[in-house]
Amino acid sequence: MANSLTLIIFISILFCGSAAGNRAKLFPAKSHGSIAAVVPEDTDGICKSMVEKHNYVCEEHTVTTQDGYILSLQRIPVGRSGEFPGNRPPVLLQHGLLMDGITWLLLPPEQSLAFLLADNGYDVWLANTRGTKYSRGHISLSPYDPAYWDWSWDELVAYDLPATYKYVHVQTGQKLHYVGHSLGTLIALASFSKSQVLNMLRSAALLCPIAYVGQMTSPLARNSAQNFLAETLYRWGILEFDPRGESVIKFLKDICKRTGQNCCLNSSIVDVFLDHEPQSSSTKNMMHLSQMIREGTITMFNYNNKDENRKHYGQPTPPVYKMTNIPKHLPLFLSNGGADALSDVNDVQLLLDSLKDHDGDKLVIQYRADYAHADYVMGENAKQDVYEPLIAFFKLQ
Repeated sequence: MANSLTLIIFISILFCGSAAGNRAKLFPAKSHGSIAAVVPEDTDGICKSMVEKHNYVCEEHTVTTQDGYILSLQRIPVGRSGEFPGNRPPVLLQHGLLMDGITWLLLPPEQSLAFLLADNGYDVWLANTRGTKYSRGHISLSPYDPAYWDWSWDELVAYDLPATYKYVHVQTGQKLHYVGHSLGTLIALASFSKSQVLNMLRSAALLCPIAYVGQMTSPLARNSAQNFLAETLYRWGILEFDPRGESVIKFLKDICKRTGQNCCLNSSIVDVFLDHEPQSSSTKNMMHLSQMIREGTITMFNYNNKDENRKHYGQPTPPVYKMTNIPKHLPLFLSNGGADALSDVNDVQLLLDSLKDHDGDKLVIQYRADYAHADYVMGENAKQDVYEPLIAFFKLQ
């Protein structure tokens, strides 16, 4: 009963929102028990299932991180017209928590950011973080192994993002643009603050930017963090957050119909979303995010034990990711919504305060009062409201 209640709380937080109406982040699952070490559960892949049916060229790639995780990447090298690739600037799209690269393909082709970028002359790459459907491989571990799930977003910063950046950089011979949504912005900001990947980067667009979450307005998210629900799951031995179950999906569809939509979601988009998402993450990752909500900080994972912290970090407390270290000349496009209960306007303001000395001509800030969390990747108006300004920003870099 407790496990079911926890699941319902997390579902409500992420997909149907609080009064502010968010949709996209945090909850539990069964222990392990899916898929072998290197073989995806669906060999068709994202290219065949989501891209090629719309008459776009698509390539499946894999990259292995320094700590052994095998990640999938999809490349859309040209637009629908199929013109020769030429010298098209590469763009890496990084999804948020409990999502995968399909995030950028949920809308119709004329509205999805991945397809719009391809049609506007960009070489598009879709990232898929460890633990998601097409990135469950490892050089020695299976998802059945507890060690496979021993990571938080610190490891995405340290391993997944650099490996993916380097792979795209080597394949294209060019510096790349970056687009992140939600957790995809957090790992990018943390990376930039540590001067990682900057030598391979042209610019970054951050949608629903997350650095601080201490003022998150979702009561359910706050209550989940304050009641240490992720920590409870971890103690129960539930190391994988896996929300993909038939009963869970049915529940999601039913509850979302009863609780309304974000400002700009078509009535059918929830069903499309649930055909492909949500994806697994690690319970340790959920614990890390819960720590940030409780403490209002942006630090590495806190083991809540001075000796353990010293063992991992050489100091009794976890190191801080200092947003003020982000280079002032790095071109940044930030867009946040006034109705977003996860990327709260007050938390975003803390990030902007950290960027107050940024070069004025290198920082573009967009605010959409009516936008909530999911509108940025599933809103039917996102093309004209967000994506076209984003593409215009890229063209200037």
